[in-house]
Amino acid sequence: MDGTNWIIRFSPHLQIDDDDKEIIIKSLTELGGKVAGHSHGDSFLFFDQKMGVVVFRIEKVPSFILTVSTIVPKDQWFVRNHSGIEPYKE
Repeated sequence: MDGTNWIIRFSPHLQIDDDDKEIIIKSLTELGGKVAGHSHGDSFLFFDQKMGVVVFRIEKVPSFILTVSTIVPKDQWFVRNHSGIEPYKE
């Protein structure tokens, strides 16, 4: 991607099927350089309608490594508002 070798890792504790892995990899391909500009140690989120929030961690030493650290499904999202904390609703 963008002339740089990327390594994409999935955290060992994740239970994720091959179709979801493919969606994540395709999405990263589309994002390309938008992700490459981030610093070592940064994290970013990707929102997917089916999976929920996909959390990535960036490492740049020794190579550009993106680790999918966790996936948080929508039923585990919460929002804090004036009345307290409640489940997120679209």
